[in-house]
Amino acid sequence: MLLVQFKDLEGQRHAGILEQDTIRLIDGYDSTYALARAAIAANTSLAELATASAGATTYSYQAIAASGGLLAPLDHADVAHCYVTGTGLTHLGSADTRDAMHKKIGGDADTLSDSMKMFRMGVEGGKPAGGTLGVQPEWFYKGDGSIVKASGEALDMPDFSLDGGEEPEIAGLYVIGDDGQPYRVGYAIGNEFSDHITERQNYLYLAHSKLRACGLGPALLVGELPDHVAGTSRIYDKNGALRWEKPFVSGEQNMSHSIANLEYHHFKYPLFKRPGDVHIHFFGTATLSFADGVEVVAGETYEIDAPAFGPALRNTLEVRALAYAPVITL
Repeated sequence: MLLVQFKDLEGQRHAGILEQDTIRLIDGYDSTYALARAAIAANTSLAELATASAGATTYSYQAIAASGGLLAPLDHADVAHCYVTGTGLTHLGSADTRDAMHKKIGGDADTLSDSMKMFRMGVEGGKPAGGTLGVQPEWFYKGDGSIVKASGEALDMPDFSLDGGEEPEIAGLYVIGDDGQPYRVGYAIGNEFSDHITERQNYLYLAHSKLRACGLGPALLVGELPDHVAGTSRIYDKNGALRWEKPFVSGEQNMSHSIANLEYHHFKYPLFKRPGDVHIHFFGTATLSFADGVEVVAGETYEIDAPAFGPALRNTLEVRALAYAPVITL
């Protein structure tokens, strides 16, 4: 099942079930957040409640997308109560990439870079046997709900950025119950979007490089993630011509960590189990246009397409002028 959030031509919010090019309205719920909270309270699954609440009213997905009415597939009315985080060095990539990576990590651990040590740790201990704990992944904070852009919205980067590079990823979407229990609402395709040049200057700049916007959606995949997810990442120039294209893979079959291990090491912190909060957690990637020497410029468009998630995610890069305000002593 695929769920979407959107605004109609009058600006009214809705949640619906995506059926090919048709959105079937879910009666009584104006958001997937409200639907998730109701499912938790009723001790039922999200799919069961959505199906039971589906009405007769339908909308054209293409018409909603063309009007700019798509919303991120999960959000919170107060953006400060939405955490956007992620993990890196979690994906094995294509067969060629895997072979090259295993050669890099196959020697003496003391001779490896910190990044390769982290990757090797994940390969060796990221998928623990049942009932045991796996190794911690690389983890980072991106921002709150204000940085999340829906499909069709501009993906803006500050003018001090050195790079605006896409990262095609799958994100886990979560709502924290009133008892502090994390509930996975589903998954969405995303563009995690980072400043790779800043990060390359020194890996300790990773935290700075991640404080950027991100794209999410347009649809929320309810249920379990397929073991193998295949998609394509594309960049179109200002005239709409295809400039770069590359396939990517995700899902646990293509990862060095299990989803459960990544979730454990995020939600083990009490800070991230505050009742009512939303979490958007990116799981990582192994495919970047930056690695192929591509520099994306303002006016060009990213497209992240994976059939399991329905329609593609599209965002155009914009540069935002720095609005720095000096600190004032009180």
